[in-house]
Amino acid sequence: MNTDEAKRVLETALLCAREPMSIHGMKKLFAEVDTQGRQVGAGVGADTIKILLEELRQDWDGRGIEIVSLASGWRFQSRPEMKPYLDRLAPEKPPRYSRATLETLAIIAYRQPVTRGDIEEIRGVAVNSQTIKMLEDRGWIDVVGHREVVGRPALLGTTRQFLDDLGLASLSQLPPLQPLAEGPDSRSLEALEAALNDNFDRAAASAAADDLAPSPVEVPIRDTLDDGIAKAGQQNKDTNDEPN
Repeated sequence: MNTDEAKRVLETALLCAREPMSIHGMKKLFAEVDTQGRQVGAGVGADTIKILLEELRQDWDGRGIEIVSLASGWRFQSRPEMKPYLDRLAPEKPPRYSRATLETLAIIAYRQPVTRGDIEEIRGVAVNSQTIKMLEDRGWIDVVGHREVVGRPALLGTTRQFLDDLGLASLSQLPPLQPLAEGPDSRSLEALEAALNDNFDRAAASAAADDLAPSPVEVPIRDTLDDGIAKAGQQNKDTNDEPN
C-alpha cells in the first residue's frame, strides 16, 4: 500500500466514524491477520499514521471541514466559521447553563481534583446535588479518587468526554486564566463563563457536521482568583442551595 492509498483509508475511516478514532484504532486499519485472527507483519506504526494525518490535515486546509485532534482521538468536524450556515439547518440553540452550573464546572476544570467541600468553600454557597448529578450524567465530570481524610470525600475531575465536547485535546487548551484576569471583571467568573460558553457553541457547530477516562491533570490557577470566585459566589447567597 502506497502513501496515497493509506491516506484514502484513513480519510474514509475518519469520515465514517461516529466517534473520534484513536491512533491505536487506526493502526488496526492496516493490520493484516491470518485465518485465526492473528496479526501478520508489523503493520503501520503510530509515527507513520501521525505523519499521514498531518498530510490529510493539509489536504483539507481551506475547506469547510477540518481534521482535529481531541482528547480521545481524531475526527473530522466543521470549522467554526461554518456555524452560522449550519445553524440554518438546526436553528435550535444549544442549552444554556446556569451560572451556578458554570461556576461549579469551572472550579472542577481549573482546580481538579476537588471535593464537593472545596467547591462550596470557593463559591461560598452549598452545592446543589442536582448540579453535580447533571454534570456526571452529561459525562463531563467523574470521581477520580478519594481524599485521604476523615470520611474520604470523593475527588472530582473532568473527563475526556468534556474535552471532546468542547473540541479540545487537553486541559491546557482551556482559556488561560492570566489574560482573563486582566480586565475590569478580573474578580468574578464572568469572563471565564463567557469563554466556556464560546467553546460550547463551537462544539455544537462541530456536532452538526457529524450526526454530538478521567483526566486527573491539575492545571495551576492564580491564587488571586480564589477571592474572585468567592466574591462571585457571595452574589448568590440569597439561598443556601440554588436550582440548576
